[in-house]
This record gives sequence, C-alpha cells and structure tokens, in this order.
Amino acid sequence: MARWKKPTKEQVLENRRTLAERARNGDLPLPEAVGDIRKGFGMTQEEFARSLSLTRRQIAEIEAGTANPTLETLEKIGRLFGFGVGFIPRSRTA
Repeated sequence: MARWKKPTKEQVLENRRTLAERARNGDLPLPEAVGDIRKGFGMTQEEFARSLSLTRRQIAEIEAGTANPTLETLEKIGRLFGFGVGFIPRSRTA
C-alpha cells in the first residue's frame, strides 16, 4: 500500500473549496464527509483524532460507517470546518 502523502497548501485550499461547495449543494453525506473534512485539512486520521480529543480508531470507524458517533462528536468535527449538524431535504429521486 502506498504511503499517504501530505497535500500541498494549494491542494488543501482546493480540497476545502470543493468541500464547501459540496456542503452548499447538500452533497456531503456521512461518513464520507468526515474523511473529506479531514483530508480537506491535510491531516492523517491520527492528527485529526488528536485535534478533536478522539482516538484514531474512532475516526477510522466513523469514516468507514461502522461507528455511531454522538451528536457532540459530529458537532466537534463540523465546528472545525465551520459546519453545523442538521437535516437537509433528500432529492425526490433518492
């Protein structure tokens, strides 16, 4: 498996712009959003977990969709990026 390579500042900025646009369009579902937010900061799971006072395993399980994070945990994650936790309408085709 290839080692993860830390993105450049330009890549981080582009990732964050893309992520913000996806959020505005309602196209940022969990658990994918957590991994994308973390990558938007250019952080490893370990670094991201540490910044949130969580464990790497908790982050890995959230990203894999096998965890049941509390609202408090989701708010911590969202707050880092300026996001809140809420409901969005589903498209009628979903």
